[in-house]
Amino acid sequence: MLRVNNIAFTYNKEKPLLENINFTLEKGEHLCVMGESGCGKSTLLKVIYGLLDLKEGSIFWNEQEVLGPAFHLIPGIKYFKYVAQDFDLMPYTSVSDNISKFLSRIYAEESKKRTQELLEVIEMTAFSDVKVKTLSGGQQQRVAIARALAKEPELLLLDEPFGQIDNFKKRSLRRMLFSYLKEKNIACIVATHDAEDALSFADKMIVIQNNQIIAAGTPQDLYKNPRNKYVASLFNDVNEILIHGKKELLYPHQIKIVENSELKAEVINTYFKGTYWLIELSFNNQIIFVNHPKDVQKLKSVFFQFDGNG
Repeated sequence: MLRVNNIAFTYNKEKPLLENINFTLEKGEHLCVMGESGCGKSTLLKVIYGLLDLKEGSIFWNEQEVLGPAFHLIPGIKYFKYVAQDFDLMPYTSVSDNISKFLSRIYAEESKKRTQELLEVIEMTAFSDVKVKTLSGGQQQRVAIARALAKEPELLLLDEPFGQIDNFKKRSLRRMLFSYLKEKNIACIVATHDAEDALSFADKMIVIQNNQIIAAGTPQDLYKNPRNKYVASLFNDVNEILIHGKKELLYPHQIKIVENSELKAEVINTYFKGTYWLIELSFNNQIIFVNHPKDVQKLKSVFFQFDGNG
């Protein structure tokens, strides 16, 4: 189990980058850390890995305390692997050689089998003998993830792991990677901007704002019951609307354009989303976004109603 106990971190004495951070993570659980750029997501991963010294608090993996570079000649915890946004690969060697870098050369056949297994996880079997320097940024990101998994860490730390990967490849890679981690019972912490990483694959989620955790729970709970507009906006467009004197947070799919109602708005713009249209409305000097199955003429007046269901 990972225990993060009331930690704080700062590069200088004036402005802390992390404050009062508390959470636990069981073996095999997946945690998603979300928040805007600069909120401290990447710093949190570095602190957990032991690359930075804490100002306050403590971190434990089971009974071992995680300590920073002030206590270790070589920072980092041997049970953990950390994939940063700079991949630190060997550019002039092959994909296979990069993945197998830390595997035993004595048991060559086992190393080869393990490397092949990970090439399948990252969907790059055809690139086994290709030099890393010729790969795209997204392909290099996949190699970095495979190398981190080579010795089956107990905890994998991923910083924006799919940020450079094309959308069509990202979807299948997510499914392969997170299924593999569950199969191997590897705990995982993902720092990301992408709600899909949380909603479909995380067991737990924390939201960081102003260097502190402002929301924690399951992704489903935080999606359905967001604490505020900031939390809701991490998942989707969100409307903050005054209803009967109370501010309500509604996603676009929770508002319907109808034939007639007491609520009337003007269409400002429309955006094709594939299976539906996102309609931008002006209502009482507010902008409202609504999902609708068809396009709607701009500047047309429409009626709408609230549908609070999920």
